[in-house]
Amino acid sequence: MSNLATLDVSQHPNLPQSSQTLFAAKAQKQLSFEDISKQIGRNEVATAAIFYGQAKASPEDIVNLSKALGVPQEQLEQQLSGFPDRGRSVEMPPREPLIYRLYEIVQNYGYAYKAVLNEKFGDGIMSAISFSTKVEKETDADGNNWAVITLRGKW
Repeated sequence: MSNLATLDVSQHPNLPQSSQTLFAAKAQKQLSFEDISKQIGRNEVATAAIFYGQAKASPEDIVNLSKALGVPQEQLEQQLSGFPDRGRSVEMPPREPLIYRLYEIVQNYGYAYKAVLNEKFGDGIMSAISFSTKVEKETDADGNNWAVITLRGKW
């Protein structure tokens, strides 16, 4: 597979040990996040978040990841049974161009999102805990590819 996300540990010094284990097995098996997500019953972004140590793996996730990746279940239980240390994987502001663009979207449109959300829902915030997200690819009539990122949070 030519578009397989891998891990350069020199670029991510703050990731947990589980990241190296998971990414090495992913590369060895030549599996995409989409492939793995189908095998463990999660969406692609949630699956990738487990790999980066940004989401908690359930006991069922650990069993399914062990089967999908061929990593001993005991090793994954040891590495994934703690709590995520969220937010440490990316420096702020981010320097990686794609992540910076996402940050830039919030910089440029954050208050517009807030104003529209407050008008629609009243005072409050969108949850990042009761939350889901997905990434889709659209191709227009001219053959241009478009990234569609959906953020869905409980108000």
